[in-house]
Amino acid sequence: MSDILSQMNRKIILFAAVLGILAIILGAFGAHALKSQLTENQLTTFETGVRYQMYHAIFLLFLGTTSLVTEKSKKIILSLVLVGVLLFSGSIFLLATPAVTSVDFGFLGPVTPIGGLLLIVAWGVLFFDIYKQKA
Repeated sequence: MSDILSQMNRKIILFAAVLGILAIILGAFGAHALKSQLTENQLTTFETGVRYQMYHAIFLLFLGTTSLVTEKSKKIILSLVLVGVLLFSGSIFLLATPAVTSVDFGFLGPVTPIGGLLLIVAWGVLFFDIYKQKA
């Protein structure tokens, strides 16, 4: 059992590292390469996507290093965070960069709140998993 748990924790930490690395790369890309091509509002929007991606990289890092959460909940939270970041931050990146991509991704507008909802649910799963445990 502990071997499976350690494999799950390793997987979560690896995903945390990937999200963190990509957040730093995207943040630098936004601050340097996109600064001259995006409006101030678009750049702020892009930075919001980066910020929330990094928040959730740190969240996964915590998740992969804690014993306070059951393995089942860790799997659920990992899935919710990965899909949530993809939908939330990913759609924000595309919506904020029409000048760079030359594509109007306006149709993705409704996807952003769905991603946000998945991220909220992930935090809710964390809360209820810890809350239901006996002190």
